[in-house]
This record gives sequence, C-alpha cells and structure tokens, in this order.
Amino acid sequence: MKILFISRSTLFKDKGGDTVQVQNTASYLRKIDVEVDIRLCNEQIDYAIYDLIHFFNIIRPADILRHIEQSKKPYVVSTIYVDYSEYEKKARQGISGLLFKMVPGDAIEYTKVIARFLVNGERIISPSYILLGQSRSIKKIMREAAMLLPNSANEYRRLVSHYKIKTRFEVIPNAVDPVLFSSDSGSWLHDPDLIICAGRIEGRKNQLNLIKALHNTRFKLVIIGSASPNQSTYFEACKEAAGSNVSFVGNLPQQELISYYQRAKVHVLPSWFETTGLSSLEAAAMGCNIVVTPKGDTVEYFENYAFYCEPDSVHSIFEAIEKASLAPYDEALRHKIFTRYTWLQAAAKTKAAYQEIMQRNS
Repeated sequence: MKILFISRSTLFKDKGGDTVQVQNTASYLRKIDVEVDIRLCNEQIDYAIYDLIHFFNIIRPADILRHIEQSKKPYVVSTIYVDYSEYEKKARQGISGLLFKMVPGDAIEYTKVIARFLVNGERIISPSYILLGQSRSIKKIMREAAMLLPNSANEYRRLVSHYKIKTRFEVIPNAVDPVLFSSDSGSWLHDPDLIICAGRIEGRKNQLNLIKALHNTRFKLVIIGSASPNQSTYFEACKEAAGSNVSFVGNLPQQELISYYQRAKVHVLPSWFETTGLSSLEAAAMGCNIVVTPKGDTVEYFENYAFYCEPDSVHSIFEAIEKASLAPYDEALRHKIFTRYTWLQAAAKTKAAYQEIMQRNS
C-alpha cells in the first residue's frame, strides 16, 4: 500500500499542529509497513504510483480541489476543522476585523485565501475554487471523499451541523509520542509559579489576553513559539504588554519542549478555538496541569481533568491558572493519554481506514 500525503504549501515554513500531525502520522505508518510520501499542495505530482491520497485541513479546499480533479484517486481527509469565526468577529483588529464582523465564516475564509494570494503570493492552485467559493468547495470534498478522518467525534458533528452532509468517517485522535513524552514523572519538580504557553503567536491563540491576565502577579510566564506570518503587529502588542515576569522563547522542536514541560506546573492555551491543542496533550502527558479553552473539541479529550477558561475574559484566564497552579495533578489523565492518544494508535486506526477503502474499491 502506497499513500500520498498532501498538505498546505507552508507546512514546513510556517509550522503548526498540522505539521506535527502530518509528520508523526507518516512516521508511525511507516513503522507498520505503510509507504507514505509527503508532498505540498503546490508541487507537481505523479499520482499514478499511489493507491490513495490523504489530504489535511478541509478549511483549505483551494489546496485540495485540483488534486482531486486531476488524480481521479480515492482520497481521505484529516479534516482538522477549525472554526475561527468567533475570533474573527470579536477579537481581530484593524480593517479586516471590521469587515469580518459583517460576513459569515465561510466568506471570511474565502476572503483570507484571496488575501494570502495578493499579500503573500500564495498561489491559488485550484481555479475551480474561485468559482465554487469556500462552502461549496468543502461540500464537494466531503461528498466525494472515501472517508473523513476527524480528530474527534465532536469535530465530525460540527462539520455535519454546518455543511449538512453526512459521509463515512473514522475518528483518528491527535496524539503524543510516548518515547519523547515519557510517563515516568517521579523525579520532576513542577514549579507552581511557572506557567508556559506553547503555540504559534497569533490572535487566535490569544497570548495577549494571557499576558494581561498574569500582569503583576506571582507567576512567571514563558511564551514558546514564533509569530505567524502577517501577525507581527499582534506579536509587537504582546511584547509591549509583557511585564518583567514574561519571557519569549522562539519556536522549539518537540525534543526541546520537554524541559519546559518538566519544570512548569501549568500549561495554558486560552485560544479562541482548538480542535485539541497538541501542546496541551503533550504537557498533560508530562504531568502539567492544563488550562484550555472550552471552544472547539477540547472537552472530548480532557473531560474534567482540565481547567477551562473563557478566551475573552482576562479574569477567567487568571482564575483558571490560579486553580491549576494549586491543584494536584491527576494521574488518571496521563493514563488516558498513554492508553488512547499515542501516534502508534493513531497510525493503526489510519491504516485500518485505508484498508477498508481499498477492500471496498477492489
């Protein structure tokens, strides 16, 4: 079985959670005898040598349509269906913030695709996307997919609720690498005053409100990550708001994140939306209490083990961090992660989905 992964053109230049998901899924599929090649959506590809195509990020249909039309191959989609609309309408600043308050979510995403082309030169590789628009493009992809592979059952429910199309699906969880993020935490000393936030620095991740929440408090905050393209103004606002208790560390490979996870008592992702938040999963596996947004699919993963905060409330963020810093870590969360959310398990479920499709098409 030979599988072709296709993802966004900026997958390695502007790294995010999907970069980790693509690379680890491919790596662990190879360990269980599935051949995988990773290609970017703007590359020329010989589809003939592959049995099946695996796309990522359904909210970027302009990256997918051309390959569907040209390859004529069966395909699956790791949907990673994020909904940025609340952030765009409530918190985005500037002219785009004013514009996005007045238009629906799919229209916002369509506008962003055009803007990425005009501002960043990010080519729209699927001409049919221009005519179909965001919503109809996603519906076409959903209808014609052999299977959808959301990261949670809630993610699939959100997709169906929005686009009114049901199709075959299999939940493939986001995961951690148990070799990297060991469950042996006996010797670690988690500093109750040390708070970390690992993720791209951008409005959606909400680091600015986090910084404001911890201003003039006993906590030491470490922001780990680089600014997203076109978010330099937001990054400057974060640095301007930061007091002496805040430090910024650039983007780190997962191996280097480990020492922060070992030392911090709390990891915070007060985002406007998360399907999971891979760094939350990793931090929890390493014994950190986690503060997360309830917006998205986080509750399905973390249940009552996490401390939840409202992204638009500085007070709510501080309260959740205060509670998390004082509470003991619940080992039941680590047990859940290492029994249900590892990359090997995710790869095995992905391989089973491929096999079902191949048998159906044989």
